[in-house]
Amino acid sequence: MRKDLLTNTMVPKKELVRIVIDKDKNVSVDPTGKKSGRGAYVSLIPEKIAEAQKNRVLEKSLGAKISEDFYKDLYDYVDHQKARKELFGDK
Repeated sequence: MRKDLLTNTMVPKKELVRIVIDKDKNVSVDPTGKKSGRGAYVSLIPEKIAEAQKNRVLEKSLGAKISEDFYKDLYDYVDHQKARKELFGDK
């Protein structure tokens, strides 16, 4: 179980995606959950990503400036994962 940064609830790890910031302040999506650096978990709900961008939730949690492009990429990734999960179910 991990705490979803966007909904503030405890959720199974496989239902979240990890965002990681490395020592050089590079922010990236970590689909494996194994990259080194400080991580934050977010849910696979595309609408929550837009809300997080508006409220700067990831910036506050990770302590770094996050670009508009990263939020767009994150939204696309989460939207794709959600559609994939709906299509194929839990595997």
